[in-house]
Formats: sequence, structure tokens, C-alpha cells
Amino acid sequence: MATPTTWWLLSVLLVTFPYCCCSSPGLPTPPSNLECCRPCDQTDCSVIKCIWDPKTHPDSRTIYTLHWKSENEEEEPVTYGNSSDGYIHRENFESHGELRVWVQAQNQNGSVKSQEIVIHTQHIIKPPPPTITSSDEDLLEVYWSTICGKLELNVGVCDVRYRTEDDQNWIWTDYNLSSSYGIIEPQPSTVYIFQVRCKCDHSLISDWSPNFLRKSAESSPVGEVDAWWDCGLLLSNSDCFLNWKNLSISQARGYILRYEITVFYINGTKQLINVSTDNPSSLFVYDERKWRLISSLKDVSSVSVSAYNALGATKASCLPRQRPGKQATEPKIYLEMNEKNLTVSWNLSSEVSDSIKQYVVQYKECLPGSGFDWIKVDSKQTTVVFKGTFKKYTSYQVSLFAVSNLNEISQLATATGYSAQGVPSKVPSFKVFDIVGTAVTLDWEPVPCSNQRGVILYYEIGLNTQGDPKHISTLVRNINVTSGSTCKLEALSPGQKYVAWIRAVSAAGPSEKVNTTFTINHHEDYAFVTPIVVIVLLVITTALTSFILCVFQGAKKECPLLPHCLYEKVPDPSNSQIFKQMKRQINEPLTWMRGPLYEPYPTISVLEVVEIKSKVFDPDMMKKENACHLMDCQDDQQEDPTRENSGSTDSRYGRKEYSKMVDSDEERNDCWSSSEEEQSTSGYEKHFMPSPLEVMVE
Repeated sequence: MATPTTWWLLSVLLVTFPYCCCSSPGLPTPPSNLECCRPCDQTDCSVIKCIWDPKTHPDSRTIYTLHWKSENEEEEPVTYGNSSDGYIHRENFESHGELRVWVQAQNQNGSVKSQEIVIHTQHIIKPPPPTITSSDEDLLEVYWSTICGKLELNVGVCDVRYRTEDDQNWIWTDYNLSSSYGIIEPQPSTVYIFQVRCKCDHSLISDWSPNFLRKSAESSPVGEVDAWWDCGLLLSNSDCFLNWKNLSISQARGYILRYEITVFYINGTKQLINVSTDNPSSLFVYDERKWRLISSLKDVSSVSVSAYNALGATKASCLPRQRPGKQATEPKIYLEMNEKNLTVSWNLSSEVSDSIKQYVVQYKECLPGSGFDWIKVDSKQTTVVFKGTFKKYTSYQVSLFAVSNLNEISQLATATGYSAQGVPSKVPSFKVFDIVGTAVTLDWEPVPCSNQRGVILYYEIGLNTQGDPKHISTLVRNINVTSGSTCKLEALSPGQKYVAWIRAVSAAGPSEKVNTTFTINHHEDYAFVTPIVVIVLLVITTALTSFILCVFQGAKKECPLLPHCLYEKVPDPSNSQIFKQMKRQINEPLTWMRGPLYEPYPTISVLEVVEIKSKVFDPDMMKKENACHLMDCQDDQQEDPTRENSGSTDSRYGRKEYSKMVDSDEERNDCWSSSEEEQSTSGYEKHFMPSPLEVMVE
């Protein structure tokens, strides 16, 4: 139920609402900034044009009328115009007289008028813009003409302004000019734009003339061609492509006809390549700003590039091959990137700045054959800005290089940037690399840069037991992208089946999971087998090595690592049955005079007995020999010949030489005085053949 206070408020609103919402807009706003002139064409100036600022009320419909009155007229001519301008025709004013002019605005609520102005019809003449011409001479000079003479007026002062085609800032002249202007020392082969405006005596100044373009004369090019390598995303790549940019207008100083490229190879040879700017070729591509050789340059030490116009060539720019590897002191680079700009900055290191001539900042889009650009700056600058169109969710690799005072190029740092980041694609491949005991090694293929869609912060790996209805991961690890593409999980349960998954994570979120399954088998202890296998392999290896070494030592040298049984068999006196029986006979008195000793399977099948002169069988000599023989046998009894074999050895078989097994020279002289017998009897015969005395006794 309404109270008295409520009824009072409602009555107030009903009274005031029609006045607040339905009231009329009132009188229009008076026009302002009224101006009048007599615009002229090439023949006459027939009308007066007046313009003003209407300031129309937004809620009303206003009618504007232009009023004027001459000094000699009492009536007030009226002309209706639109909301911003109006005209006074030639029949309504004198060529040399004054007029009072104003504008009136009217709507349903009334009318208002602007402030009056007084004009002189001769002084408001506005000539048309002058016409500009030039000569064909090398001087950069322009000329112009006006219609002041046709209007029977003198030419007044003129203003000139000009700029180059690539510059938006006008340069104004400070001179009162009338008909011409020339530029002193213009930039060679540069397009200049001129504009001129003039006034006649006691008239208004004209509008600016249309743009007039004039190109300055050519000259020999200056500077060097800006060339750089494109070696892909990996500097170690051997396929590098040469790129270079157009010379600026101030450097070209004319039309560039061709580029000359000299390629220097590591083996000392060189190759000359000419690139014409007019004739297309399969050797290069051009994208309106940069040139690129189609074929890669391998085994190259450096290249030089020169640009030629009709009057000369630039200095050859030498570009050495980039060196793989990074500096010990690596500055960190920072990226700020959006779809239109890429800003790169880095820290200036005092340790290396003294040896650096300039820095080169390069960016390359991950997709092959796509965006690529570079900027060279001096050694004191630490920031560069690239202008362009940078795609969303696309990887751009930014690299910082240093060019030393010795003209050597080395890479300092790299970073990856995105204009906008998204969720990365899933990992291409994820599998089990190895299972040892209760440990498993997982291996995966990293997401390629073309599918990353953002900076991958890490790879997330999880492990579930197969058959778990809750799918709860019992183990989750975050692997840094710089830690490789393998992960080892230990202490797993034998006999258990597992499901491992992986996904890439960026600032925008994780990718789709990729799964792989495996089973941990029951562990069997084969530890005792390992030492045996190792020992057997060691023995076999040692035997083979010894055999190979001995074979290479030669056949005449003894190899201490091989048994003697491997050598060629040679008769050994210590193994002779005759020799052994002789030793037993010597130990027993008179047994040496028994029958011939028996040796099974004798190696000597025929024995020829030759009778020698009485000199040899002299009884005294026989006794001497007999005594000597007994002495030898007694010596053998005291010292076993088999032990003497360890003394002197044959150089080939490691046994005592037979010539050394005879008695010493002193004993030989005592037993055998005949030099002829010494010369005719060898060591072998002395030890393995019966002596003549033994034969005769038989």
C-alpha cells in the first residue's frame, strides 16, 4: 500500500518527465570560421566560394543560407547552400569592390547568424597551382609557370618543397623563388618528388601542385653487398645457401645490372658466378628484396659478392664460412615477439667485445624454405628489431653470431620464439628400448619443431599398472628437453604388466598422451655364469693373441708363449735309447764291450764302415781314445746332458746346438789330435753315430 511520501514523489516525476525527455532542442549553434576566395582556373575567376564550420545540433534539422551585401546595395541577396559552403556568382559582385558576408542557420525554434566578414573581391583571387617542368640535363633542377600574367597580375613569391621517394618528410626551401629551383649534390640515381605553390600580387597563395618526380644522374655504386649464409637450423649442416640483399638506393646510385659471386673452395680452387638482374635463371631466386642461390655450396672456405651498374662496381664483400661450435662465453639472448615485430636483445660481454667487429642476428622459420632474414649491427649495439608478419603457433629460431676483427664468424647463442603459443602435437614415437631385471629404459622421438606450436618446457612420463580400473599413475617424471630422449625406470615388480605414457608440455598445456606397454619378467640369477664366460673368453683371446704374435715374429725365432711341441721335431740326444744304455754300461764295469746297443726303430738304416789308415788305429791312439771315451761317459754320469740343454739353445728351435755338445777344445785336443778327423766329423756324428773304435770292437 502506497504511503503519502510515495504519492508525492510520483507526482513530481509526472510533472518533470515531459520537460526532461520531450523538450525541444532550442536554437541552432551559430556557424564559425567563415572564409571566402575566388578560385581561378586557366582562364578566369568567375565565382566567390565561401566555406564555414556548421556545428550542426545533433537533434535538429538546420538550414544554412549565405548572405552578402555590397557597399552600394541596400537589398540583401541570398543564396541557399548546403551545411558547409556556398557560392556568389560573378553577376552578383564587382571585380574590384568590397562585400560584407555572413551565414545564417535556422530551425523550427528560430535562427542565428555567424560573424560578418569584409572581403575585397580582387584580393581574394586564388590562382591555380603552377605547372612544373624540368630539363634533360644531369642537373636536378625544376621549372614552373603560373597564370598570373593572364590575370594581368605580377607573379609573387613561390614556395618549393621536395623529398626522396623513400622519405616521407618534406624539405622546405628558405628562398623567395619565382620560376625555378635546383638541388645541389643530390643523391645519385635517386627519385625526388617536388611540389610548388605560388601567389600573384595581392592575391591568395595557390594550393600545392601535384607531385613531380625527377631522378638524379647515376654514379658508381658504393659500400658492400650485405650477404649471409643460410645453413638451416643446425650450423653443423654442410649444405649452406648464399643469400644477399639489394643495395639501398643511396648505395646503388644507379640501376644494378648484375652481381658477381666468387666462390673460394678449401682445396684452393675458385668459381665465378654471374647473376643478371634482368634475365631470370635457374641458379637463383628473388623475392623483391633478397637474392638466394638455388644450389648449396659445399667445401667452401669463403665467398665474395660485388654489385655492378653501368658506371662501376662495389667493393667485394668477403663472407667466410661459419665455424661450427659456440664460444666459451655465451651471452644470453632475450626475445619479444608478436605477429608484426620481433625484438632481440643480448648482454654485451666485455671479455669478447674488443675482438668483435660486428654482430649478426638471424631468424629462421622452422618450416623449410620459409621466413629467413638477418640484420648486421656494430659491436656496441645490443638490440635489433625485425619488421614482418610472424605466423601464430610457428617456431622461429633466432641466432646471434659474432664477426671478429679477423673476419671469422662464430655462433654465440640461439633461442626459439613464437608470436603465439598453442598446445603441442603428440610425440611421434614412444617405445621400450631395453628391459634389464626390474628396470626398463624408455625411448621416444621428440616433437619436431614444425609440430611443437609452442616452446616445449618438458616431457611428462607416467606409469600405470595394466588392468587398473582407476588409471592412477604410480610414477610421474618430468624430463627436461635438454636431458635427452630416454628415461630409465627402476625397481618395478616382476611379472607385472605396465602401461607407460608420455606427453609434451608447453605454456599452453599438455599434448595428447602416447602409450606403450611392457611386462617385467621374473628375474633369474645368472650371476655365476658371468665369471666363467669371462674367463673362457679371456683364455681364448690370450691364446689367439699369442699365436698371432709368434707367427709374425718369424720362423727362426723362438716364441716363449708357445709349447715346444708346436715346433718342427728335431732329434734330442737326451731321448736317445743308445745314449741311455751307454750311460748304464759306463756305470757297470766292462759292459761297454758288449754287443751293439739296441734302439728300436733306428733312424739310420745303413751304416757304411770305412777302414782308416793305421795312423788313426794306432794302439796308443786307441787306448787314448778309449780312455777319453770313458772320461766322457764319467762326465756324463756326473752331469746329465739333459740338464745341459737348458744352457745354450739353438736360435731356431730353442735346443742346444750339436756343435756345442762336444767337449771343450782342451778335452778335444787331448782325445783327438788329428785335425783332419775334426774337420771331417760333425757334431751330429759324434753324438749319434758309433765311433770307429766301437765298430772295430764289434
